[in-house]
Amino acid sequence: MSVSSKTLIFIFLKLARMKSFSVEEICSKINGVLIGNTTTLISGPEQIEYATDQQITFIGSAKFAKLWDTSKACAVIVNDNINLIPAENRAVIKVKNADIAMSEVLDMYMPEAPVFEELIHSTAVIHPSAVIGEGVRIGAGCYIGKDVILDNNVTIYPNTTILDGSKIGTHTTIWSGTVIRERSIIGRYCILHPNVTIGADGFGFRPSPDGRGLVKITHIGNVVIGDGVEIGSSTCIDRGKFSATIIGDGCKLDNLVQIGHNSKMGKCCIMAGSSGLAGSVTLGNGVVIGGGSCISDHVTIGNGVQVGGCSGVISDVGDGKKVLGLPAVDARDALKQWVVLRKLASQS
Repeated sequence: MSVSSKTLIFIFLKLARMKSFSVEEICSKINGVLIGNTTTLISGPEQIEYATDQQITFIGSAKFAKLWDTSKACAVIVNDNINLIPAENRAVIKVKNADIAMSEVLDMYMPEAPVFEELIHSTAVIHPSAVIGEGVRIGAGCYIGKDVILDNNVTIYPNTTILDGSKIGTHTTIWSGTVIRERSIIGRYCILHPNVTIGADGFGFRPSPDGRGLVKITHIGNVVIGDGVEIGSSTCIDRGKFSATIIGDGCKLDNLVQIGHNSKMGKCCIMAGSSGLAGSVTLGNGVVIGGGSCISDHVTIGNGVQVGGCSGVISDVGDGKKVLGLPAVDARDALKQWVVLRKLASQS
């Protein structure tokens, strides 16, 4: 059953509690330059093709500028190097970076978070030895184990499990269905989206000496996550075999990411959906890994490296490199190889 755009807009506005702003308020918030004007109160942001006459949109690339003429949006946020002409009751806001400006606008329209009727729900099970800081909120059906420490203003949504000896830093938010295994350490201002698993056993097996099966390798380490880390839904971070699997400050992991045992990520790394690190991988600072890419075990990737989507990295990569392909090579070489293969295919 299809849902009309008007119905979706109504649902959004209801959830957002009917927030609306003038174009001047939005322009002031993002420090933009207003060209033209609109008297319409803006009900929210939307992609340019789907925006209504009560919504604002954005253009961050010149190739999309032509869509402004046919869009119904009453206002647009645009990079200052793109020239757009305002129309009747339609305004243009120029900024240095439309993507960053739009993120600020989205913050303005952010719906209220789910309500906690009580700070700690009566159905939550909390071990007597757990230390619960001030302002901590714990939803229905949660389990907080022995010697767990929840620092001030931690928010834990319903049906979350935090096992023995784990520590969660201040202002961290943990969404429903997440399981944090024993002795995990999570920093401040982190966000763990639904069904994240932290500290599961690492994947380690060896052939049995008698040749009749596989021997499980015990993992006795833990997971240490820095400050300001965001982890997408259904992402798994395995405990270390000996010491810790480490996620550095400011790292952002998409949904369905796999981090193998004893891997170490530097600061502000990004991993897109369905990518993964095998065991004992080391990432420098600011590494970007595209969706569906895999990094082989014991590989070291330097600072600022970019790994293209669906690539397979099987050897070390130096600082600042861009790699692509399976197996991954310098991105320019990979593109040249693909051109040669296309020519060969056309000649066959």
